[in-house]
Amino acid sequence: MIRGIHGLIYTSDAGATREFIRDKLKLPHTDVGEGWLIFDLPEGDLGCHPIDESDPSAAGTHEISFYCDDIERTVADLRSRGVEFKGDVADHGYGFVTHFTMPGGVEVQLYQPKYVKARKAAKRKKASRRTGKRARLTRRGKAKGGRSRR
Repeated sequence: MIRGIHGLIYTSDAGATREFIRDKLKLPHTDVGEGWLIFDLPEGDLGCHPIDESDPSAAGTHEISFYCDDIERTVADLRSRGVEFKGDVADHGYGFVTHFTMPGGVEVQLYQPKYVKARKAAKRKKASRRTGKRARLTRRGKAKGGRSRR
């Protein structure tokens, strides 16, 4: 069973790119030896986009994006660590988006999605069911632990 995705970034300066991700983005990592850092991301997703028919050479290419819950706060935090952004945050429909460049010429998108990820939606639904059950029990005169208040 597939448990996740492992991405690769090809860069002209792998050491500086690794340091940038470790020190500026503060991603947790494992040093697998000789300075090779493998970064551990808490979650991920994968999208498949159609190519622009006017540029069929784009087929087979890929991009990397990082997403966050609060883009304004995340941009401010990253700027305080020296990350330079290519432009202001803009609404792209699917989310609020900006870009920055890592060492080695690697351009990255940072965005705050407007959609709710499937796992998060399932957790919200489960929490809502628990909250609803507690409310029903409370209305019937039972406390959280199942004991009667009488």
